[in-house]
Amino acid sequence: MKVPIFRRSTAAAVMAVAAALALSGCGGSGAADASKTLTVWWFEAPDSAMGVSSAQALKDFQAAHPGVTVKFEQKSFDQIQQSGSMILNSSSAPDVLEYAKGSATAGLAAKSGLLTDLTDVAAKDGWDKKIPASVAAVGHYDDHGVLGTGPLYGVPAYGEFVGVFYNKDMFAKYGVKVPTTLADFESAMDAFVAHGVTPLTMSGAEYGANHLWYELALSQADRKWVDNFQLYKGPVDFHDKAWTSAAQTMVDWGKKGYFSKDSTGIKATDMLNAFTSGTSPMMVSGSWFDGQLKTGVKSFQWGRFQFPGNKLTAGSGGNIWVVPKNSKNKDLAYDFINRTLDTSNQNLMGNSGGLPVAADPAAVTDPQSSAAVATFKSIADRDGLAYYPDWPAPGYYDQQVKALQNLLTGAIPVKDFNDAIAKPYQDYLSQLK
Repeated sequence: MKVPIFRRSTAAAVMAVAAALALSGCGGSGAADASKTLTVWWFEAPDSAMGVSSAQALKDFQAAHPGVTVKFEQKSFDQIQQSGSMILNSSSAPDVLEYAKGSATAGLAAKSGLLTDLTDVAAKDGWDKKIPASVAAVGHYDDHGVLGTGPLYGVPAYGEFVGVFYNKDMFAKYGVKVPTTLADFESAMDAFVAHGVTPLTMSGAEYGANHLWYELALSQADRKWVDNFQLYKGPVDFHDKAWTSAAQTMVDWGKKGYFSKDSTGIKATDMLNAFTSGTSPMMVSGSWFDGQLKTGVKSFQWGRFQFPGNKLTAGSGGNIWVVPKNSKNKDLAYDFINRTLDTSNQNLMGNSGGLPVAADPAAVTDPQSSAAVATFKSIADRDGLAYYPDWPAPGYYDQQVKALQNLLTGAIPVKDFNDAIAKPYQDYLSQLK
């Protein structure tokens, strides 16, 4: 799961824009807008591509609705993750907010009747034409809250995928080539270890370890395996080759020094900082970091390659805009979503390091961004998006983080780890039947 990182370097400027928006809107624009308030929440970092483009969309909204008071609140991912259902079910729910996609999050809210069905609005405003079906899947949930089919409850304005970020200068310094197979990947890491360099920066206290573990599982998986796990289309054996190999490889890589022994206590911020500072040559994480790498890396050239040998990768449409059932100004909420999908804001996102879903490709001129857009399209076109490992069950993210920490510290063996991963999944699956 993606967890945006709040960097302070440019946060003040973006927050100042949001504060100005919140204080403006007292002028009249006609009876339709007079005395109305639009309350918007999101958790994207202010200096991320999504944060930048969302702030511009909010500014555009205010210009079009000078009689509306805009109240924006910057939230953290954890705030929404831990209290989402309570927020949505309260009288103080915002009119529109960013929400984590997945059966265990947005799906749970949808089946609980907490979200507005956006299907008709999407057809009227053309959202269904702007967003590719494979990307829009993260906004569709059926009566059981399972993603991929059913009404549209959320709108992704961007895409994302996990890959391996690498320091080109360090690769050149130590004569390491970009790997194309898992065996090559291990050889590359052995070369760094031989020079006293820890190859991977990884956050075991947050989602970094989850992503690495899932990529390793996907190296032994196919689409049927993913659909069984993510969409409950068939039985899942948590002791099969994919799950067992992934867990054992995590243990083996830790012993080989491919990531530091203290990784289990490292947060995602520290993982990112270790890479941007030039300390670590590689980081397995998502495209949501592109904008921060673009502005944060000053002393070296960086690039990205797909997890070596994988045909499937963690990724999906991005987190989604949802309109709570208790929203007091749904029409205004729909108009804000419209503006996040506007071509100019989608182009801005692309050139700020994001993966827009409705940009003009010719207008995304930043080389890194253009390459990322092309990579995401190729993954989506080959049906290679495998979602994220925590999606299938409520609370699964925290349970996976804890289990991975126990695995990597040696507190539990692989078999017990697989059992720990299986239980929350199977418990939730039994509730769906």
